[in-house]
Amino acid sequence: MPKIKSHRGAAKRFRRTSNGYKHKRTGKNHLLSKKSQQRKRQLRGFKNLSDSDVAKVDDLLPYDAR
Repeated sequence: MPKIKSHRGAAKRFRRTSNGYKHKRTGKNHLLSKKSQQRKRQLRGFKNLSDSDVAKVDDLLPYDAR
């Protein structure tokens, strides 16, 4: 049985953690001048993927994501 290919788009966006996945928050790439400092500050860092989406990402990434 051949190996299953990982979904390359998902592999670039999600990182596996001990209890799910983490992902970068959206909305911090452009048009930053109109966004408040508080809003930009809260968009820093990574967020855990919701439990309902973990099964979908597991199908896209059959092996460890990076």
